[in-house]
Amino acid sequence: MNPLKWFLNQYLKRCHIKQKSGGFTLIELLVAIVLAALVITPLMGFMINVMDNDRKEQAKATSEQEIKAALDYISRDLEQAIYIYDAAGIEKIKSQLPTSSTSDHFPVIVFWKRQFRPQVISAGSGFDDTFVYSLVAYYFIKGDDPDNTWSKAARIGRFEIREGQDGFQIFDPNNQYTTLKDKMENWTKSATGYTNNSPNILPLVDYIDQTTVSENLAVAPPSCPADSDPSTPDMQQVPNYATGATTAVPDANLKTGSFYVCVLSSPTTTSTQKAITVSEVHLRGNAYARIENDVNKIKYSDNKKNYFPQYSARVKGRGFLYTK
Repeated sequence: MNPLKWFLNQYLKRCHIKQKSGGFTLIELLVAIVLAALVITPLMGFMINVMDNDRKEQAKATSEQEIKAALDYISRDLEQAIYIYDAAGIEKIKSQLPTSSTSDHFPVIVFWKRQFRPQVISAGSGFDDTFVYSLVAYYFIKGDDPDNTWSKAARIGRFEIREGQDGFQIFDPNNQYTTLKDKMENWTKSATGYTNNSPNILPLVDYIDQTTVSENLAVAPPSCPADSDPSTPDMQQVPNYATGATTAVPDANLKTGSFYVCVLSSPTTTSTQKAITVSEVHLRGNAYARIENDVNKIKYSDNKKNYFPQYSARVKGRGFLYTK
């Protein structure tokens, strides 16, 4: 045989063998795809579940931190209070505060405080430090968000007006009222003040539970503790949800129990009176609103209660106010 022909035959045989052993059949590919799918699918589901749980835990942790921070801020603010309005007091001065309508805003905490301000009054050629009075109000706000800036839950806003600002007027400037309570409850803003249609209410914290008391049947409506001593006044709840209540009652749309305060009312009978500034502040957040956009799915339910962190604090004001 021709050596060249023999060599060529041997080479072609080897190439043919290599081609046969170098590929996969269609059945082998299908089996491999099915096995890969059986392995990858549960792994993907596991990873998605881990990421979803992490997102939910992060939402809960963020809400808890924000609620604690807001409660701490309100508590420090109340420590400077010299007079806190009870339910009857808020009802009397509500028309003097920004947004007197109770349809989407409601003033829950209203108080006067005395605050140190450096370098605010003229003293010779310079300025000197002094103490100034301020009126502060914390609002529960639900809705009223045409720009979709805030969540579909509720939020808390803060209003403050102090000496030197438009609208400020000291309580009882003409000294026409006898008791401290009357002086405070008859406060009016100045003629050059703010209008109810353009309030300067700044947001403090968002994602406050918006579930109303009638929808939140899993939790008893909020109530303030009764005092066992009959000689001392009981704390009053603001907002007031009691049946038949006539003071500090918001619209049904705002009866949530997620932001309320228990206030110890001030004395009215003694000739020399000192304001009592003791309060309990209660807050409940809504972390579920961070991970769900459907307004019907972010309401409180017993199986989602871990997403609704609740905290409270008891605060006693450091300042005092006397009248004779």
